[in-house]
Amino acid sequence: MSADLAAGVIEEELGLPPDQLFATWDPEPIASASIGQVHRAMTKDGDAIAIKVQYPGVEQAIRADLDNVGPLVQFMGMVFPALEPEPIVAELRARLLEELDYRNESMNQQLFADSYRDHPFIHVPSVLCEFSTGRVLTSELAEGVRFSEMETWDQSERDLTAETLFRYVFRSLFRLHAFNGDPHPGNYLFCPGGHVTFLDYGLVRRFDPSEVNLLQDMITTMVIERDLAAFRSVIEEGGVLQPGAPVEDERIAEYVGLYYDFVRDDKVATLTAEYASATARRFVTMQGPFRDIMKWTNLPPAFVILQRINLGLYAILGRLRATANWRLIAEELWPMTDGAPSTELGRLEHEWWMTRQGPPWITA
Repeated sequence: MSADLAAGVIEEELGLPPDQLFATWDPEPIASASIGQVHRAMTKDGDAIAIKVQYPGVEQAIRADLDNVGPLVQFMGMVFPALEPEPIVAELRARLLEELDYRNESMNQQLFADSYRDHPFIHVPSVLCEFSTGRVLTSELAEGVRFSEMETWDQSERDLTAETLFRYVFRSLFRLHAFNGDPHPGNYLFCPGGHVTFLDYGLVRRFDPSEVNLLQDMITTMVIERDLAAFRSVIEEGGVLQPGAPVEDERIAEYVGLYYDFVRDDKVATLTAEYASATARRFVTMQGPFRDIMKWTNLPPAFVILQRINLGLYAILGRLRATANWRLIAEELWPMTDGAPSTELGRLEHEWWMTRQGPPWITA
């Protein structure tokens, strides 16, 4: 949108035009996304800030689209017979409508900013509430390079970056019970040494303890204990697999095994783009070799955004050809193992973690 239109939204929301609210205001956006764009400014106290301004009319357009998802529900039911599409659509609707409210995003972002405060290599910009409303979100201006530039760094630096992304995803999920559901390369800023700034908290899914316990039980039975019968019982009780489905336990393990492959063994492994693509295809197409299992599987509402988080992360790590002992790093983050630091970043994070345990962090 034009600079005048962006300034008009700010005046409507904050009562004054940006050139009166701030010491300086850059009319040229520094970033743009699906529902808003970001401008740089300077407060009268001399602080550099980023102001996200929502496009006029975008809320009405999205609500209208969401009111017309009936054919999608019918299509999903035909393609995936065991799938319960209505709860999935309701989950997507709820999350997308939350994303339209920048007040909600402000609360989400500040939760993460407070939770990761003073972290040695993870940074989340704090929100300036006095300059934030339902359609304007103002936060600290973060620095760093974009994903395309980080990709040109040598492999050791890319591996550090990948480790930080991995740690952020799974520490947030298992210890904060919340995660940003939009793992897009454009939502990160990078500095050498594994330092990453995480942006955009419009689509955040908060998980209740039962949902996280289900994930932990799946990891315990499939990866740690390798008890296929127990794993089957867990996913049946969790609503992922229809009870009594005429599929052998080994076949189920083969189907989901690719999802856990890179954390199954205590060894150094490289995540590739091919692995990420194969994982995504396995869970979204009925034309592959596992269609006999997919017709008996369901996607609980809590897993809708979780799949986006995980598959998005795998795609990014595969693009970086990220190499590490992912099993040992995962054991640091899983509450049921709570492993010792296995890398230098792990040592730094462990020292920070010892100072941060307690609400809202889940420590056991």
